Amino acid sequence: MTEITAEDGTNWKVLAGLYRAALEGVAPAPAVRRALALPNVARVLSSARRVGVFAAGKAAAAMLEGASRVRGARLAVVSRGGRRPRKGVRTLEAAHPDPDSSSVRAARQAQAFFAGFTRGDVVLCLISGGTSSLLCLPRPGTTLARKRRAIERLMRRGAAIAQVNRLRMSLSAVKGGKLGRATAARLVTLVLSDVPGDLPSLVGSGPTVRRRRGDVTLVVGWNELGLKAAAGWAAAQGLAPRITRGRLSGEAREAGARFARSALKLPPGAALLAGGETTVARRVGRGRGGRCLEFALGAAAVLAGHRGVAVLAAGSDGRDGSSCAAGACVDGDTLARARRRGLDARRALARHDTEPFFAALHDLFV
Repeated sequence: MTEITAEDGTNWKVLAGLYRAALEGVAPAPAVRRALALPNVARVLSSARRVGVFAAGKAAAAMLEGASRVRGARLAVVSRGGRRPRKGVRTLEAAHPDPDSSSVRAARQAQAFFAGFTRGDVVLCLISGGTSSLLCLPRPGTTLARKRRAIERLMRRGAAIAQVNRLRMSLSAVKGGKLGRATAARLVTLVLSDVPGDLPSLVGSGPTVRRRRGDVTLVVGWNELGLKAAAGWAAAQGLAPRITRGRLSGEAREAGARFARSALKLPPGAALLAGGETTVARRVGRGRGGRCLEFALGAAAVLAGHRGVAVLAAGSDGRDGSSCAAGACVDGDTLARARRRGLDARRALARHDTEPFFAALHDLFV
């Protein structure tokens, strides 16, 4: 469903259609099924004495659907309150986006699961974004609190997600292939990428990507596939799609402003498409919101007063940070409508409390 009820309903419907088309282009279950049919993957799995299936991340349940025909013990680690796999899968819930003791427990149980397989066995690993938070076991000599403080300091400096994940790896007992080292079994890791460059070792901080002969690691879904699918849908609607060069990155509100400036340069009937992973450098406050909502507010400031341009910023997992929404829609009238309702966009950004702002405008994309 969508909660968007802005005056320009036509633009809003187009944006929702682009989003749905992009999701279909990177649907996790079909991506996993295609990968399992590849000769090198099928050969490894068929030669195994025993097979285990491990899934972690915000797309864990959907990726497991694609592996439904693979027989073996199953363990999934999903975000608390998120989509759970069907029956027959041992499922652990952990915290996202900020790890807590549930993330530590999940990491320890994942280690025990991997240790239960040995030489001659194969563990099929299904990894997606969010795994870094869901599996969080600090390396010996550090604590979860210290690790979180170090990561928050780096994020406050506006570091890219790749830099953040590298720090997470260095402070972790499971990231950077360390979870995979808990077993002598061969690993087949299928990755749904949410990071610039699509390096499997950086997605979810690469807990099962190890340098061991006989392992297979494949990226089965990535940003460009979704953008191309959205472009195809846009063309079918009579629009002129344009995919931006490079991925969105950096501070979310600043990336939103840059995107809006690019959109204003395009002729009527164009659809500007971009994807990536921005960051939010927390300054003060612990409000409800996320990078997409801050991206949208950054765009709204640039679009103010301009007619005919609308922007949707939404996450493919359906949940933007700590909000209940995937993102939000904005246009040239967003800030004017906000002022009429006594809403302060700058205050919402300063407090990282953007969900109530968009909820009051009925512009959340749920």
